[in-house]
Amino acid sequence: MDVLVNAAVSADGKLSSRRREQIAISGDADFARVDRLRAEIDGIAVGVGTVLADDPSLIRHDEPHRRDRLGPDADPPARIVADSKCRTPPNADVLAGDAESFILTSEAAPSERRNALRGSGAKLVVAGSDRVDLVAAFDRLEAAGIERLLVEGGGELIFSLFEADLVDELTVYVGNVIFGGRDAPTLADGEGFVSAFPKLELSGVERLDSGVVLEWTVR
Repeated sequence: MDVLVNAAVSADGKLSSRRREQIAISGDADFARVDRLRAEIDGIAVGVGTVLADDPSLIRHDEPHRRDRLGPDADPPARIVADSKCRTPPNADVLAGDAESFILTSEAAPSERRNALRGSGAKLVVAGSDRVDLVAAFDRLEAAGIERLLVEGGGELIFSLFEADLVDELTVYVGNVIFGGRDAPTLADGEGFVSAFPKLELSGVERLDSGVVLEWTVR
């Protein structure tokens, strides 16, 4: 499976303000770029923190691009949530509609929450004891036909993917705004690295809207 992480950050590397509210960092040109990305992938993944904060549907404006590429009967990309304790609400937008929805969870998730999510149409992938074993879970997703995955946040999931050596590409839109704040979420939160830092190779730079898009491959 190819894993592409895409994110928009402020000039000081923040995904949002310290209030962790959804804030538009880029503009129409970057939104169109992301729509084209979504037309090229089999699944879109976020962490449960993003679901609880923003309630995204993960089905937005990519369908015209996708139909142009794959035909009028093309299925929308699967929606994937990394959620170790099954905290995703059963009525979350990510579970609505006809697109497949996968919840990556662990054995520590309470059975009643698992059953509630199954009742809402989610397909549960149970991997790991206390936290999601992302390597095992991604192997299961690949077996289900997801060959190219787009990850859209948040910082905890992105860090965990780098930690598990699962990221192939990183695309970052850097906007012309400063958020500041030691508690504001960054591109890669989590415990952080103290050695064996992931190294990237710059493969593309493009000015877009009032910022710049940086494309990296992971060494």
